[in-house]
Amino acid sequence: MTNELPEKIRLDKWLWYARLFKSRTLAGSEVTGGGFRVNRILVKKASHALQIGDVITFSKGPYVRVVEVAALGVRRGPASEAQELYRDLNPPESQPSPRSAKAKPGTFGYREPGAGRPTKKQRREVEQLRDGAYFDSDGTD
Repeated sequence: MTNELPEKIRLDKWLWYARLFKSRTLAGSEVTGGGFRVNRILVKKASHALQIGDVITFSKGPYVRVVEVAALGVRRGPASEAQELYRDLNPPESQPSPRSAKAKPGTFGYREPGAGRPTKKQRREVEQLRDGAYFDSDGTD
């Protein structure tokens, strides 16, 4: 058995090694679900072969991740080791903040921070407004 590093590695395995996904199964299902690009080419197979220098683009939650493969790795090691496997080309500072995903003042469903939960009466009023009950002309359901 040789101790040489491989020249290529499966995409799902590398995503798992780099700790971009919690499990290899999850990484594989995300890849087959679509939305992954390797060097701007759409990839739908988890078995797609990666090599050093490839650029992977995918969305994860509200973020779009763009990473360059810096090393292939041989195991899923600690986080410090996993961070050496890739170079983040789209750092988190340029991503939308989690607060921007929430409702903004003036939009439907917005509540002031610290306002607490709505009362039962407030909830019913919101539901009536949302369901259009206030817009019925005759008042019957």
